[in-house]
Amino acid sequence: MAEHTIKAFDEEIDRLRGLIAEMGGRAEAAIENAMLALQRQDQRLAAEVVADDKRIDALEAEVEKLVVQIIALRAPMANDLRDVIAALKIVSVVERIGDYAKNIAKRVPLIAANQHKLEPVSLLPSMGQVAGEMVQDALNAFAARDAELALAVVERDQVVDDFYDSVFRTLVTYMVENPKTISECAHLLFIAKNIERIGDHATNVAEMVYYAATGQTLPERERGGTQQQEN
Repeated sequence: MAEHTIKAFDEEIDRLRGLIAEMGGRAEAAIENAMLALQRQDQRLAAEVVADDKRIDALEAEVEKLVVQIIALRAPMANDLRDVIAALKIVSVVERIGDYAKNIAKRVPLIAANQHKLEPVSLLPSMGQVAGEMVQDALNAFAARDAELALAVVERDQVVDDFYDSVFRTLVTYMVENPKTISECAHLLFIAKNIERIGDHATNVAEMVYYAATGQTLPERERGGTQQQEN
């Protein structure tokens, strides 16, 4: 009976990890496709990103249901309980990451309608790539219970913050020097902020993974520059 219970628990944990992996993969693809749609001003691809977000939401609901079932039926303890609780928190964060990618995609038609081609647009794909890689590594760290990889994700968040500060300063300069660009600059600032939030959320996932793997919490991160001014 005990062996059957352990096997059932292991199967449920494997299913839980599989669902999170699928959800994470879809969130990563949403980021990549949203940035690609922005570069190409591809409104059809942007619309696909928006539509696909519903599947991420459905996966989150499925994970939440499974977590409740595991806690109610298996009463996990110690490391197992930390893993299950971390999974519940992580899917909520991944769902928000999907929302940020969707928000970026929604801006593509608005930017495509503008005639000005601004230099900061070229910075955003690189910024988005770093944020997307952070999401991927954070989820890989969760799958492998890899505290070192999780820590590396946390440390990389500063790169995304530096990108955001650079884009912010450049766009403000554009708006001051040429008021006709204010509308497009506002859209690009919105996109940059969403990418920055993706980086923050990837860092949050990494911090949860680190705690689940070690039982220890990381020190609170310090923010500077534009980040500090905004928060």
